[in-house]
Amino acid sequence: MTPVGVPVSVWIWAAFDPVLIAVAVSLGWRADQKGKIFIAAIAALAIALLVDWLLTLIGLPTLAPLSRSGPTLFPVRAVAALAWAALGYGARRLRGRWR
Repeated sequence: MTPVGVPVSVWIWAAFDPVLIAVAVSLGWRADQKGKIFIAAIAALAIALLVDWLLTLIGLPTLAPLSRSGPTLFPVRAVAALAWAALGYGARRLRGRWR
């Protein structure tokens, strides 16, 4: 059995999924405690996967499509969701300091 080779571009597109970024930054922005960043990341990951799955289901192209035979890249998407949520959280805290 040979491992499935995934191009690096697919890994990058999975991390820069627009739905993932929008939801993670938005929820991270609204988080009022550091621990809620993890909740924001989990919610962003779930919503992004759901949207990608629905787009794949109806036949529209996506940047990193989900399929039975293809990789879903959960680790890449999870780390990216956490990073984007933390970025949103940090941006709001920095904004508050400059006011």
